Order: sequence, then C-alpha cells, then structure tokens
Amino acid sequence: MSDYLPLAVLIILSTLVAAIAIALGHLFGPRRPTPKKSLPYESGMTPFGPGTRRMPVRFYLVAVLFILFDIEVVFFVPWAVVYRKLGLFGFVEMLIFAGILEIAFVYAWKKGALEWE
Repeated sequence: MSDYLPLAVLIILSTLVAAIAIALGHLFGPRRPTPKKSLPYESGMTPFGPGTRRMPVRFYLVAVLFILFDIEVVFFVPWAVVYRKLGLFGFVEMLIFAGILEIAFVYAWKKGALEWE
C-alpha cells in the first residue's frame, strides 16, 4: 500500500486546492445579479433564436471516424518502441493491421463518409 501513498497525497492535495479556489471565489466574489447579467452570453452579441439547432449527421460521422482512425494510429507508437524485439513476426503483424486500417479508410472514403458539403 505504501506504493500508492504518493498518488493518494496528489489526489487529496489537488482536491483541496480546487475546493479552496471555489470557496475563495464564493466568499470574496461579487454577488450582484441583475437581469442583464443573467442573460446568456454569445461572444458579445445578443442571442437570438433557439438555443439548440439540428445538426447534420455528417458532423458526427466525421468526428467518429476521426476518433476511430486517430486512436488506431496510436497503436503504432508502442509497436515502434519494441520493433526490434518483435522481429519479422511483429513487422508482418503490423503490416496486417495497417492493411486492415487502410481498407477501412478506403471503404469510408468510397461510401462518401468523408465528403463535406
């Protein structure tokens, strides 16, 4: 358990610092609410229309594909670190992984998932 002591101290201290910062803001911060201050702030512009709007599915699809391919590329880093230990077997396995990744990318591209209109 002594190995976890520094981690516990870090969590306790960071929580304490955050709580103190919030408490000081509440204690010493100005509290003069007015109707003008209670309005939503939109980059200095008066807000108009509804607060939510319908977004095309394309935005979400591109975001999910970006996250998917971005996370898969992260697997190249640990492979590169231990490349010499893995030898030819590790190289062939990474070629297979990269091939599958490339096939998925081309499939998404051909389906028009990356088209932005």
